[in-house]
Amino acid sequence: MPETFKAILVSRDAEKKQSVAITDLTEADLMEGDVTVAVEATTVNYKDGLAISGKAPVIRRWPLVPGIDFAGTVISSSHADWRTGDKVILNGWGVGETHFGAYAERARVKGDWLVPLPQGMSPHDAMAVGTAGYTAMLCVIALERHGIVPERGPVVVTGAAGGVGSVAVSILSSLGYHVVASTGRSAESSYLTDLGASEVISRDELAQPAKPLAKERWAGGVDAVGSHTLANVLSMTSYGGAVAACGLAGGMDLPTSVAPFILRGVCLLGIDSVMAPKTVRMEAWRRIGTDLDLQKLANLSTTIGFDGIIDAAHDIVEGKVRGRVVVDM
Repeated sequence: MPETFKAILVSRDAEKKQSVAITDLTEADLMEGDVTVAVEATTVNYKDGLAISGKAPVIRRWPLVPGIDFAGTVISSSHADWRTGDKVILNGWGVGETHFGAYAERARVKGDWLVPLPQGMSPHDAMAVGTAGYTAMLCVIALERHGIVPERGPVVVTGAAGGVGSVAVSILSSLGYHVVASTGRSAESSYLTDLGASEVISRDELAQPAKPLAKERWAGGVDAVGSHTLANVLSMTSYGGAVAACGLAGGMDLPTSVAPFILRGVCLLGIDSVMAPKTVRMEAWRRIGTDLDLQKLANLSTTIGFDGIIDAAHDIVEGKVRGRVVVDM
């Protein structure tokens, strides 16, 4: 009998009603790829929550094993870059959307999608970072390249108690920025100040329809919310500033005007983590290895087992999750 392993499988019936179940698979059930990995750790991102809950059309192939991140050990490879025993990370590339993902004890993927686990970082640590933290680092790098350095003034982070926001607050504060953390959860203020936030503001300050231009409050920002929140952040960004946009927790719309762009020279920097080239990924993970305090990383993450994934997925879309959730397989 072939060896079996646990997996979460999301299916849909003829009426397009979605169902989620823990099941057993074999390697013969996996999709095509030139590297097979023993998954040692994964995580629950907002996108994973949307996939499992069915609250957004994340999954585009049925049935599917969800999970957009994993870290583990190569157990077989026909790819020139990888050998049995190599420690690797995967983020994005449609895994968990169109290709069987991380919520299984085995994954078969294209070797071109993998990056090496940074030296000194465990699979658990890498998934405490996960796509959320890797995306946060892409945002920080984009701001730096636009000249938004600590001396330019404060930076705002929206959705600050979430995965992207928590890591962004931690990295930016470690780099010397004055971080303004925006959150809808006032109870998380001490958590955010412990991560390094200099100020914590209520998301209500940014939730109403934005003025074309408002008082200048920050030199830049990291936004994971979108909609009115992003519109307000842009209207409050100082002359020549920039905002890195990477999420849509508050909506996909952007009800703003051209005023911040043509009257203050503000730039909106779009951040994509899913299809980012390997060179960009390698730079982000290198920076994570040097600029993210592992003790802060431990403080912003909680750990669950495989059987807790489905509940955590529902919790994250309901706003009940703080920071990062690591799944030890």
